This record gives sequence, C-alpha cells and structure tokens, in this order.
Amino acid sequence: MLQVKKISFAYKKDLVIQNISFKASLGEHISIIGESGSGKSTLLKLLHGEYDLDNGEIYWKKKKILGPKYNLITGPEYMKYVAQEFDLLPFTTVETNIGEFLSNLYLNKKQKRVAELIKVVGLKDVAKTKIKYLSGGQKQRVALARALAKEPQIILLDEPFSHIDNFKKHHLRRSLFNYLKNNNITCITATHDKEDVLGYSDTILVIDQGKLLASESPKVLYSNPKHKLIASFFDEYNEFKTSEISDIDNDNTILVYFNEIKPSRFSNIKVIVKKSFFKGNYYLIEGILNNRSIFFNSKKNLKENTEVFITIPKNIIKKRLN
Repeated sequence: MLQVKKISFAYKKDLVIQNISFKASLGEHISIIGESGSGKSTLLKLLHGEYDLDNGEIYWKKKKILGPKYNLITGPEYMKYVAQEFDLLPFTTVETNIGEFLSNLYLNKKQKRVAELIKVVGLKDVAKTKIKYLSGGQKQRVALARALAKEPQIILLDEPFSHIDNFKKHHLRRSLFNYLKNNNITCITATHDKEDVLGYSDTILVIDQGKLLASESPKVLYSNPKHKLIASFFDEYNEFKTSEISDIDNDNTILVYFNEIKPSRFSNIKVIVKKSFFKGNYYLIEGILNNRSIFFNSKKNLKENTEVFITIPKNIIKKRLN
C-alpha cells in the first residue's frame, strides 16, 4: 500500500503541495485532476522521490520513500514514472528501447516480455523501427511499455495519452488500464482528460492550488459536483439559483450539466432560443433565461428567437442541494 501522510513541498518559498494525505492499495487506480499549475506533476515527482519533502512522509509497504538527499539515484526499483518527456534512445528500435533494462541471460523470456508489451501498447507494426522515425504518440507508447518491462508494483503516469491521437487513444486506454488492473499494479495518473478517468479510476484526487479539494470515486464526484472545478472537469455546466428552476424558494446556487436539462412542454421555465449548434447526435442550444445565457441539449434543432420550456429532474436538484 502507498501511504502519503500530510506532505508539503515548496519551490523556494512558494508552497506547491500543501498538507496532502491519501492512500492507494495494491492494484488500485487513482487519478489526480486539477488545473495547470495546481501541483499534479509535482505530486507525482514527490511520490517518485525526485524532491525532498518539506513536511510529511511517503511509504510503500512500510518502506519510506526518500528524496535526493538520501539517494544518488532517485526512484525506487519497484516504482516507474512516465513523465511528459520520454527519455528514449533515438537511434535504436522500439524493441530495444522496451527491453533496455531486461536481462540478456534469459533471452527467450526477454523477447516474450517485449512482444507482450508491444501488443499492449499497439506498436507491432513499428517494432523494428528506430525511435527517431516515430511520431510523438508512438514515442509515448514506447515510454509506457518500457516502464512496464520490469514489472513494477506501482506506476506513475503524467498525462499518459497527451501525444496520442483520438484514433488510437480509446483503445490504448482500455488496453493499458486493463493490463495494470489484471496484473495488480497500482496506478497513479495525473490528467486533464475525463476519458482517462471515467470507467478506469477507483478514486479521484482533486488538487486546487496545491491543496486536496476532494477525494471520491468518479461516480460520486460526477453525480454531485460541489465545486466549479470538479464540474468543469467532467463537462460544461450552468449555474442556477434553486428558485429559478424549482419551487424551492431560496438563493442557493447549484451546478447543472448541459445534458441534464431537457426541453419539456410540462414546465414553466421559459427560455428564448438564441443559437443552435450541431453536435452530431444532438444539438447544443444557447438560450436566454433571466437576461443571461444558459445551455442545454436537444435532440432536435430549435429555431432562433422561439420560446421553449426546459426542465431539470427534481432528484438532481435535491442531490445538489445536499
């Protein structure tokens, strides 16, 4: 188990990580989300022992993870960190890079291991190609495979699919995260992309200006976002006073995703259509409510300047008020 106990860290005098604590069990997948500059990458580097903590402690299976004051080579053997810079060998092949740190004493075993990981990251067609000829996305996949080569117990991923195009990204996510789960490898992923999280993460840590804002399952955070930062990670949203959208007479503000609002003939919430945007299998409607723009989804295209009525399910309103 990974145990992070009240850690803090500052570059010079500016605190980047402030009093953060959490745990990760063997095989658990934790995602770290937050705005750029919130401290996500720094947190991963602290877990990897690349910096010395100002306060707090980090343990893996009761063994303390220490920084460069105590280690000439940072990063424990049982842990691998895949940064946004790949540090590959440009003049050698994909196969050579992945198997770089595997022993040649058991050559057959090494070759099988490399072939297995090439399949996981989908690089069979370029297995014998030199790194310098690969795209950025292909290099990122090589870095992921190389990190897994020596069977780490825990892997730290910093924006692991940022260079990979959408044609390959969805399949790679499923392949990689299923591999980690099936092999009981703990995974800590820092990401800006909700698709890296939904369906894969057990827990999300929300970091805001170096502080831990929330720690919950993806389902809990998505279903009841208490902060704008959390809601904006998952989807676009509107802010409403409850008195605008229900018979609850107060000025409490709740966050409602665009897709939670539906056109309805049985509502008294009147909106004037301003604009309609085609989004594939639905239309995004911009409407005017109480002299401001709101947005909602519609199965049909709605004409500009027409009146429509919208509704928000009562169970969503009640949940957001709790």
